[in-house]
Amino acid sequence: MEPVRNLATLLPFAVSVTFGLLAWGAVCLSYVWPRMRELPLHAAVRPILHLHLFRFIGLAFIVPGVVDPNLGTGFTAPAAYGDLVAVALAWLALLMGSGRYARIAIWAFSLWGFADLLFAYYQGAIGVGIDTASLRAAWFIPTVCVPLLLWTHVMVFAMLLRTSRSASFLARAAQ
Repeated sequence: MEPVRNLATLLPFAVSVTFGLLAWGAVCLSYVWPRMRELPLHAAVRPILHLHLFRFIGLAFIVPGVVDPNLGTGFTAPAAYGDLVAVALAWLALLMGSGRYARIAIWAFSLWGFADLLFAYYQGAIGVGIDTASLRAAWFIPTVCVPLLLWTHVMVFAMLLRTSRSASFLARAAQ
């Protein structure tokens, strides 16, 4: 009986994540990337860094009552505290402005932030294998917020690698 219940929550979750990725991809490629790609690196990533300052909402995974108490620390702790590190790295990159080491700070932020989000998806689906219903009120984080954050990391990587094919790939995709 248990696998049926899990499938009943896993399927809507997977569909929600997929639609979140598609919807935010359409918004980013249609509206954000065309404006962002014309700007210098620091001007382009500044709004994205500000957006990532809100990743503190990942702490919802460790708040009793927001998620099921049986969700498991193998998922909740890395998701919550990984987001806090991403917030700290976003602040660092913002505070560096366009200084000498700002590009390194942006790389550190985006590498960590992107890997943290992918690791949370991995831990949820495979590593710990959570029952998506146990996310409770935090369901919106991996289905709505994380897809947007992933797209913003892709755009930051494209800006960092502006002279390579990644930026031209996004330019073609935005047309």
